[in-house]
Amino acid sequence: MATLKQIGKELGLSVTTVSRALNGFPEVNEATRVKVRETAERLGYRPNRIAQRLVTGRSGMVGMILKIKPDMSADQTFFQTLTGMTAALAAHETDLVLAVDQDADPVQAYRKLLERNIVDGFILNAPVRDDPRIAYLKDQNIPFVLHGRDRDAPDYPFYDIDNHAVSTDAVDLLANLGHRRIALINGEVQYTFGLDREAGFRQAMAGRDLAPGWIVNDATLEQQGYQAALDMLSQANAPTAFVCFSTLVAAGVMQAARDKGLSIPKDVSIVAHDDALPQTRAIEFNPALTVTRAPLRDAPEPLVNHLISVLRGAAATDHQQLVRAELILRGSTGPVPSVP
Repeated sequence: MATLKQIGKELGLSVTTVSRALNGFPEVNEATRVKVRETAERLGYRPNRIAQRLVTGRSGMVGMILKIKPDMSADQTFFQTLTGMTAALAAHETDLVLAVDQDADPVQAYRKLLERNIVDGFILNAPVRDDPRIAYLKDQNIPFVLHGRDRDAPDYPFYDIDNHAVSTDAVDLLANLGHRRIALINGEVQYTFGLDREAGFRQAMAGRDLAPGWIVNDATLEQQGYQAALDMLSQANAPTAFVCFSTLVAAGVMQAARDKGLSIPKDVSIVAHDDALPQTRAIEFNPALTVTRAPLRDAPEPLVNHLISVLRGAAATDHQQLVRAELILRGSTGPVPSVP
């Protein structure tokens, strides 16, 4: 296995410069840093973690807290995120420390992990409005990156999709097809993404001079989508179009429409948000589902890159990324029915 001295000899650099390049010190220019890392990889260099911590003051580990629900389940999307996060961190010779939170105090799990002094920073997900975890970590001067945002103008690193636009794009599509009675079956509004999608829906409807008469929140399962849509479709002047929190919810809406003897998209149009999860492929629906698509697998790499950059001294506000979901038109949307 190669040593720092061997890498330095091959490149004509001092051991100190090689060490600083491998440990991300800002005074080493990017070209030198890349050259050193490529040479280290080619020669099979592996850092001594104890020595590395003494040099940098960092452990080479970042923390992530898994919030367990009262029924002991976790968000089905979390494990796909976790896999991508681990791989992205490995590219930076960094490990993920995972802890479980079942405490009523949202910062307690973070406090416990910091008391053990084993992590350099945190990756946070599922923010709520004015998230107390953020205030706590900022007060402790602990670097972090957030998957999402807890406010409109954050001063911390984040990667997020524009959840407001997820709803406005869906409503604009349906309104342009002539739909006026549009329903929203939304996710959990305890989280900011749910609040933003509802706000986007209401704004888009108001901009078209349409009444947001059908809104159901906290629907994340197929059965919940089914029941919400069945209730709405049983009313007089029922919705002719649905905006759904997820493809899973959309599957329930489709079944409810069929059980009411309605055809898609002749009688009812459906748009869903798609995280591109393998268990609910939008293109395999019958008909294929129109979606606002933002694959969850795209999030781990930028989240990790933002955090690593901040750990190396970059400004937090230089690492903020807001992505607009792609609108993909398929067979589940069509013109408003000619007869109400």
